Amino acid sequence: MDVRRSRGAISGAGRSRGSGETGVLFDIKRFALHDGPGIRTTVFFKGCPLSCAWCHNPESQRPGPELMFWEERCVGCGACVSSCPVEAISIAGGIARTDRERCTGCGACVSSCPVDARSIAGEAWSLERVLSEIEKDVLFYDESGGGVTLSGGEPLAQASFAVSLLEACRRRRIHTAVDTCGYGDGDELEAMAATTDLLLYDLKQMDDRRHREWTGVSNRPILDNLKRLDRGGHRLWIRVPLIPNVNDGEENLRALGALIAELTSVEAVYLLPFHRGGERKRERLGRAAQRTARTEDARTSAERARSVLCGIVNVPVRIGG
Repeated sequence: MDVRRSRGAISGAGRSRGSGETGVLFDIKRFALHDGPGIRTTVFFKGCPLSCAWCHNPESQRPGPELMFWEERCVGCGACVSSCPVEAISIAGGIARTDRERCTGCGACVSSCPVDARSIAGEAWSLERVLSEIEKDVLFYDESGGGVTLSGGEPLAQASFAVSLLEACRRRRIHTAVDTCGYGDGDELEAMAATTDLLLYDLKQMDDRRHREWTGVSNRPILDNLKRLDRGGHRLWIRVPLIPNVNDGEENLRALGALIAELTSVEAVYLLPFHRGGERKRERLGRAAQRTARTEDARTSAERARSVLCGIVNVPVRIGG
């Protein structure tokens, strides 16, 4: 099933409403190959405390359901206008326009659209329903050494549901990984780490001022939580999205390498080459474009960053993953 059809502070902004038995997801991707070892099922949580300008999944940032609109598909038939219970849609210039301040994300317009120009990102899932999707691929996990990865958004924004899902997978002997930005309550992150097999820990920018500028939050809780997980002996893979003119400079890379060299639980570093996948999604969400200038080929930038880090850290540095 394609879930796609159907930001903030530690204190709670960017959190999706959920419990130990119910969570808000915006996608479940089967046969994923880049979210941990082997063939995996990646469960995408909705809601994130960061608002990265380059986010590849901008539909993950806000906690509630959101309308995504493909203007190029719209034929201006007006079916969505009559179906909207809050009268948030009108036809202008032959295109159905939505007042997003009034839109509640109920999905009535999605059901009525005859050309699939609308979808809702974000839906409540029960624990049993998620597990039913996961268990369809157990054979592939067993044969490839794969499993389940919780991603987002940010799983820590729905910590109770994330832990319940991890515990259920553990009872079924399914390997688990959590992809986290590390920004959140340290105790909740520790509880999550205690119930998973592997942590994919994202690091963006080492300078706190620039981290605030580009993500909206300080990096201090992220670095503190990373050091805490390292002291606890939890398996860690560091993942670094390489963003042109944001964190691909040598000064930032050397600071990153110096930090990783001090840690004892990091097994590998993965550099994620820049791409523009999130830009069209922002348009479909009705948000202003956040364009990051590219100064060189993404692969060339990644190779250069790898060369810098390999001279500092004592763990494998890989491109992709």
